[in-house]
Amino acid sequence: MNIIFVGKFRGKPLRCQLDGPRQLLACSVIISLFAGLLVSSGFWYGRTQAAASELAALERDVSRQKALINEARLSAESELDTLAARLGKMQANVIRLNALGQRLVKVAKLDSKEFNFKDEPSYGGPAEAETVASLDFNNVISSLDKQLTSREEQLAVLEEVIMNRQLRSDSKPRGRPIVKGWTSSYYGKRTDPFTGKLAMHKGMDFAGKEGSGIIAVANGVVTWAGDRYGYGNLIEINHGNGYTTRYGHNAKLLVEVGDSVEKGQIISLMGSTGRSTGPHVHFEVLKNDRQVNPAKFVALR
Repeated sequence: MNIIFVGKFRGKPLRCQLDGPRQLLACSVIISLFAGLLVSSGFWYGRTQAAASELAALERDVSRQKALINEARLSAESELDTLAARLGKMQANVIRLNALGQRLVKVAKLDSKEFNFKDEPSYGGPAEAETVASLDFNNVISSLDKQLTSREEQLAVLEEVIMNRQLRSDSKPRGRPIVKGWTSSYYGKRTDPFTGKLAMHKGMDFAGKEGSGIIAVANGVVTWAGDRYGYGNLIEINHGNGYTTRYGHNAKLLVEVGDSVEKGQIISLMGSTGRSTGPHVHFEVLKNDRQVNPAKFVALR
């Protein structure tokens, strides 16, 4: 068997003669090795291309994950900025509440130790085991929540105290029962204008122009509105806490029994009905159903 290689090696063709079995076996082995090398190279090339493709896909997936992480980070930063702004507003509200509370305590002349709007609220109790460390803003929110709860409770109690005090103040007779006019007679013993004898006068008389307004000296409920012997047209108002006021000799009544009246409200018009010598209002203050001197209440304008 002759194998001839044709080329330009020194200008002569190369011829290889295979005559024996060993030469044929050697040639077969070489050809087999060459074919195996070609197959291995092809397999390696294919594996390399597949690995490169998988690597490219992995890089693309990593790029997407990075984009998602960046988006999440930006979103978290935006939410944190919003949360920080809300926390700022909450802190400003706490400061305003504290200032308002301190002002109310001072105006109402209450014990500043009982209503303390300067210090942090007092809290306590055993600590619970924590598996995850709390973030700073969580601690801030918790602190603000406690402060707001404490201030809300204190303001509610303070409001109740001030309202009760205001109600008691508005329900206590205070000031004159007329808009315009003058004092014509005081509480105490005097000469009776009808009999000329010494008699006890259990009220104060305020004279003025007929038809001028008569006002309530405190909040209360009308318990009498009509004619009564000696008083003429009389209005009687119950103010609670044992206080009652009477307004006599009215020309016209502007309220009825059961009406709620407020301090300063015009309840009647001045007249001279009943046992009277001229236009005026007979004003009485009763404490636990007994007439007392109205002068000290009239002075509390």
